[in-house]
Amino acid sequence: MTDLTRRQFITVTALSAGFALAVHPIAAAVINTDAAGLIAGEVKIPVKDGQIPAYRAMPASGSNFPVILVIQEIFGVHAHIQDICRRFAKLGYLAIAPEMFARQGDVSKITDIQEIISKVVSKVPDAQAMSDLDATVEWAQKSGKGNINKLGITGFCWGGRMVWLYSSHNPKVKAGAAWYGRLVGNSTALTPKQPIDLAATLKVPVLGLYGGKDESIPNDTVEKMRQVLKTGSSGSEIVLYPDTPHGFNADYRPTYREKEAKDAWKQMQDWFKKHGVAQ
Repeated sequence: MTDLTRRQFITVTALSAGFALAVHPIAAAVINTDAAGLIAGEVKIPVKDGQIPAYRAMPASGSNFPVILVIQEIFGVHAHIQDICRRFAKLGYLAIAPEMFARQGDVSKITDIQEIISKVVSKVPDAQAMSDLDATVEWAQKSGKGNINKLGITGFCWGGRMVWLYSSHNPKVKAGAAWYGRLVGNSTALTPKQPIDLAATLKVPVLGLYGGKDESIPNDTVEKMRQVLKTGSSGSEIVLYPDTPHGFNADYRPTYREKEAKDAWKQMQDWFKKHGVAQ
């Protein structure tokens, strides 16, 4: 595919201001992190075939901030992912969430989850995602505000799988935190490798945060991943929360579990500090 042909596929040029339509009604537990003391908002990331939108948040003063890549769920970089970026910025990070589906379609306007998966998410090549994340890291470096020698990555659901893949792809990543991302699956032209295929050779320490009652990620696949990780040298670990569903950090959905989400958030912060991501 030529660059000109690919450029026609960048259909999402701006981020959604609210929540994706497929997740309405929004739960009362939704967390809203203000932007006081922050620089927060949309930016454009130069990529091989044009520009993709991204949300970035960082402290309003200072520089040389550790960088956290925040990778979206299947619902795109909607209000929840933007809020996650602001939570990181309040902790002193430059957090940035690129819109990973920009070429395939605007998931924020689709009301049916299965349609989101079939029409958009299933058409995103892993190679494209890795390239866009590389471009996002380069943007953070060129911004003059981010210190990519302190680079971390976290992601949720679809983005959780990307954490494992990108941590294998880019050795500059200091540490990752994968929230309930799929671990096993079939090899296809668009998704040639799954996290479990990369686990033995992984060098970057990744913390997996999973739910014991996740119907989309069976416990036996989590245990298989643990066993393969033990054969490698990354020092990666997986926390499995009993009686906890998929999407337990999604405070805007009924799947939210406050106790487990808060514990996992703390474990993630400790993981990043332990492995040299935090200041």
